[in-house]
Amino acid sequence: MGATRLQVMTHRSQIFEIADTYTNEIVKFSPLAATGLGVAGYDHLLDDFSLEHSDKVAAYKKSVVASLTGMEPIDDADRIAKEVMLERLESELHLHESHESQILFGVLWSPVSSVRQIFELMPRDTAEDFSNIESRLLAVDTAFDSWKSCLSKVADAGKVPAQRQAKGVSEQLKVHAKGNYTSFVERIDPDNAYPALRAAAQEAEAACLKLAAWFDDVYIGRCNPNDPVGKERYQLWARYFTGANLNLLETYEWGVQELARINERMKRVAAQILPQAQTLAEVAEYLEHAEGYVIEGEDKLVAKLKDFTEKAIERLDGEIFDIDVRIRQCDARIAPAGSAAAPYYIGPSEDLKRPGTTWFPTLGRNSFSFWHIASTWYHEAVPGHHLQFATVIINTDRLSRFQRNDGWNSGYGEGWALYAERLIDELGGFEDPGYELGYLSAQALRAARVVVDIGMHLELPNFDGGTWDATSAVKLLREQALLQEDNAVSEVERYLGLPGQAISYKVGERYWLEAREAAKLRLGDSFDIKKFHTFALALGPMALDSLKAEIGLWNGQ
Repeated sequence: MGATRLQVMTHRSQIFEIADTYTNEIVKFSPLAATGLGVAGYDHLLDDFSLEHSDKVAAYKKSVVASLTGMEPIDDADRIAKEVMLERLESELHLHESHESQILFGVLWSPVSSVRQIFELMPRDTAEDFSNIESRLLAVDTAFDSWKSCLSKVADAGKVPAQRQAKGVSEQLKVHAKGNYTSFVERIDPDNAYPALRAAAQEAEAACLKLAAWFDDVYIGRCNPNDPVGKERYQLWARYFTGANLNLLETYEWGVQELARINERMKRVAAQILPQAQTLAEVAEYLEHAEGYVIEGEDKLVAKLKDFTEKAIERLDGEIFDIDVRIRQCDARIAPAGSAAAPYYIGPSEDLKRPGTTWFPTLGRNSFSFWHIASTWYHEAVPGHHLQFATVIINTDRLSRFQRNDGWNSGYGEGWALYAERLIDELGGFEDPGYELGYLSAQALRAARVVVDIGMHLELPNFDGGTWDATSAVKLLREQALLQEDNAVSEVERYLGLPGQAISYKVGERYWLEAREAAKLRLGDSFDIKKFHTFALALGPMALDSLKAEIGLWNGQ
């Protein structure tokens, strides 16, 4: 009897126990997830991407859903933990059963990018660590073969992606095959202390070339030549990425209005910077080379990014947020070659031994202008992704292990990061006109995403009288969001491969702002911004509809 009671007391509730068990089990299915969480014992392995393996994972998730459904929450934290877990697992199961999850991929999100990125997260302290890296490099070919098998089988069932996405991944594989893994090994083992790593890296590169050849010779020809996914598929993915039941046409029109509003402010700021300029693009080009904004060299850029984040923490901690000392470190690194054009963030391991890290893709450049990077780093680091993600990781008392590691959806996470940029603007953080224009161009990009993502996939009329497609979308991003050509092309490729994800930023920000303003109206003088942030971040990740409802219950304390 005593042993049974001790077992029950190791978790705050049965729901939290199920969530903890789920995470322990899911890493057995996915060594990539294990490394991402910092769970030891799987670093020598790669995932099995076959359809048969996916079916096994789905069967396990169904059993978890069945167990959770009958559980009675003991309090609000327990209720939220149950709701979040059910919503995510049921969404994932629906995507699996429809084969949607097998055919949604591109250069940003696929086994190719996941496998390459995981090596950057692996420990490199001991001989065993380097042995794990060697074993994992040698496992790339088998992992890619399992994915090829999956793609072939779902193609036989009539489910394929657009050719554009398959072509993009093929090109990414070719980039990786041209010394990408070898350069990684040379970077982590410059003295050649582990010579077997070089041969293993070449094996991984050969696997990339082999898969690229299969894409080119076999798979691309089976894929859909048309980019749009249509309203039905788009609605499904938009619900998954946002956790909100959206009226797509209303959201599109709102995006159009937001873009116009932001562009008007951009024009006013641009006139301060370069009064004689005829276009926003002309001002952006000026800022790319203007004195005081340009940083030469990767090392200086990384140093600047780290210093920028440290200063943001110093400014915001204690006044706008309470930032736990355990998460004050946020690293900055250069992204591996072949990554998407946009910066990104990867959260810390559960034990915090691996810090949260921001990644900057250089795209072969060695000169960088900070005018548009400043706002992006508030988004990626503090008070954006790092503050949100790391706060969730350490909130072990209120949030289940599932919530901390698996409960994320893009609307919640990206919505907060965009809200973070807006907050810095509200606090006067963009006093420099160049930084302000950079912030506004980032806002314009997110509004433009709503327009072109819904517009392209639903084939709506564009601003020039035609129909939204990749060409008109790139044109809009160049002219109204001030993106460089390569960035604009990369962005559009991403939208077409991830329908519904691109809108999650601006839609998520909309939900965060509406929830905050409703709380201000409801609480009046008792509203406190730091308390609001503490409460909101403590809720943890959840669907946007649920987020708005939970914040609506907040009493101000």
